[in-house]
Amino acid sequence: MLRVATDVGGTFTDFVVWDEVHRQIDFHKVLTTPRDFAQGVSRGMEDLNAAEFSSFVHGTTVVINALTERKGAVTGLITTKGFRDVIEIGRGNRPDLFNLQYQKPRPYVPRYLRYEVTERMDYRGRELRQLSTPELEIAVERLRRDGVTALAVSFLHSFKNPRHELEAKAIIHEIWPEVSVTLSSQLTQEWREYERTYTAVLNAFISPVAAGYLDQLSIQLTAGGMDTQRFFVMQSNGGVMSVERAREAAINLVESGPVAGIHGAEVIGRKIGEPNLIGLDVGGTTAKCSLIYGGIKSITTDYKIHWSDRSAGYPIKVPVVDIVEIGA
Repeated sequence: MLRVATDVGGTFTDFVVWDEVHRQIDFHKVLTTPRDFAQGVSRGMEDLNAAEFSSFVHGTTVVINALTERKGAVTGLITTKGFRDVIEIGRGNRPDLFNLQYQKPRPYVPRYLRYEVTERMDYRGRELRQLSTPELEIAVERLRRDGVTALAVSFLHSFKNPRHELEAKAIIHEIWPEVSVTLSSQLTQEWREYERTYTAVLNAFISPVAAGYLDQLSIQLTAGGMDTQRFFVMQSNGGVMSVERAREAAINLVESGPVAGIHGAEVIGRKIGEPNLIGLDVGGTTAKCSLIYGGIKSITTDYKIHWSDRSAGYPIKVPVVDIVEIGA
């Protein structure tokens, strides 16, 4: 059987094919189709006769592009009473310390789309206040009226006890079945309210975009004769995940595109006896590099997008291979 892996770049969509029987490797390349990335992928799979493949692994930049261009869903935030402004207050570690004109990064959710509800867990996960169903229902109705299409729910200390978040999701889907809902506790079970809340917000923002792309690609691959049960997506930590999980936790694909190249550099380094090296990938739109030390790539959960010496950026608290990225 054959296995295929593909990466959609700024210029080309590349394919690598591994023949497990004859232990041979082959390559294929088609032009990227920016208006519909799925078209280029499915065209390449048609060239390769997709029905013969035992597995298909896909790296994509759809998530990071949607975040960078702010072309995601209209997102609302529901949080614990008193914590509406967590994503705007952020941290005090502003990078450009002596710049009197410094401005904090603009939140992905404006203040009028952020709602507080009464509920409270303590730091051990013990319930202090029950979730107020009437307040939640009012918040959901107002967010629907304001044109929101995706919701993030982040309650205090839900990483210790997610019960209130799970209750909130059930209530939201009773009122509004079609809305996309992200729970902070389903993405990360670590402390730090600001980072955890922003991770949920960014996941909500890009989930409909990622889900639409993956669904469209699945349809086109199925039309080409491929069993999409064998379809996996590259995660930012160097592993893979199913399409079903990727639709729910799309923020894990934020560095899905470049991370495979860094993983490849790590493997090649071991093969040639060079455990310490820098992996560099210059593509059609961005240049990426990452440090490999002691034969192991660096993975962090303190990742930020749009961070620079002038901007604090936006935190994403999921495992990501530590990559520095600039426009090519």
